[in-house]
Amino acid sequence: MGKLLIKGATVITMENHDSVFDGGEIAVEGQNIVSAGPAGSAPEGFDPDRTIDASGMVALPGFVNTHTHAAMTLLRSYADDLPLMKWLEEKIWPLEARLEAEDIYWGTMLCCLEMIRSGTTSFADMYFFMDQVALAVEKAGMRASLSRGMIGVGPEAQQALDYGPEFVGRWHGQAGGRITVRLGPHAPYTCPPDYLKKVIEMAGKLGVGIHIHLAETRTEVEDMLKNYGKTPIQLVESLGLFELPVLAAHCVHLDERDMEILAAKKAIVAHNPESNMKLASGIAPVTALLKAGVAVGLGTDGAASNNNLDMMEEMRSAALLQKVSTMDPLALPSFQALGMATAGGAGAMGLEGQLGLLKKGCKADLILLDAKKPHFFPRNDWMAHIVYAAQSSDVDTVIIDGNVVMEGRKVLTIDEDEVYQQVQSRAERLTK
Repeated sequence: MGKLLIKGATVITMENHDSVFDGGEIAVEGQNIVSAGPAGSAPEGFDPDRTIDASGMVALPGFVNTHTHAAMTLLRSYADDLPLMKWLEEKIWPLEARLEAEDIYWGTMLCCLEMIRSGTTSFADMYFFMDQVALAVEKAGMRASLSRGMIGVGPEAQQALDYGPEFVGRWHGQAGGRITVRLGPHAPYTCPPDYLKKVIEMAGKLGVGIHIHLAETRTEVEDMLKNYGKTPIQLVESLGLFELPVLAAHCVHLDERDMEILAAKKAIVAHNPESNMKLASGIAPVTALLKAGVAVGLGTDGAASNNNLDMMEEMRSAALLQKVSTMDPLALPSFQALGMATAGGAGAMGLEGQLGLLKKGCKADLILLDAKKPHFFPRNDWMAHIVYAAQSSDVDTVIIDGNVVMEGRKVLTIDEDEVYQQVQSRAERLTK
């Protein structure tokens, strides 16, 4: 990796609402940004190996998808319009039992392709056959935090525990640092307290964090209260989970004490608005969480419950849902929503302050949007344009870790036709 200079773009650094530079420039050296700002802000003597003319484009940090199940692209539109537990128990889990390792690789490649084309540069994933997920991430050139989903009440409970240290040893810090690993206990309702304690102890010894589903449905909360006398958040807190770095997916049904715990323990919440809507799980109290000081990122969840991986749609849905649910048009303004999709997800990747911003020292994960589109005019407020008007098809160029992985809408790291052929044939086998 050499030196790259991006010139002429409207540069949105995401440091604050007004940190926008028309005709600006970004200087990249290796994996990192060395400057981002107005024209002429590159360091004196900076001699790029390549210059990209980004006139008419908008540069902003790449999106961080804080919660998904990548290979579930194979199950897209397979089991729709069902409540969560019926969806899982009668449709998803039986089909997943038939998945083979190579299915996971190609499903993840489809996920990476879709993410790159819609401006996502990093994602946090939980699934199985995770070595195949890691291989796909490495090939696609993306950044990912990977967790093997662990079901404590299933026949593979011990196997999942045994797999943890092996997977951490093979992949944590690999692909030039783009791949990191967490442990992934699925949820308190599938991982009883004794099992969770084993996972927590293992994560502590390995020096890694936890990725877990928490308080996704009202039924989950009611069952935890009935069985343990505690909410899901309070139960796992009593077990010591939050002494580790925690990425908590969903967090839809919370009380004030839950939010106090999440804030005090510095957990990262992965808000999945469209999946929560589709499965009728509810609307997470994002405005209240942010007010309480909880870091909130955005996620898509898997393509089987969404049905796409479009972070622009998630931003828009997140903002609009908070406005209508609180009956407050000032709830979750555009800059805050865009921040959730970018810097808000940095902690989920273990890169707080190093990801989701365009500034010196940050990772060179950024995207260029083609702004020569009707919906970008008149140019009154760029934040509002991106959150409320932009489309994923506006993404022209994607740079991850200083490498150009898409340019002119062409993904350079993945053979699209091969992915489509592989995925279609595998899906047909699975759903026969």
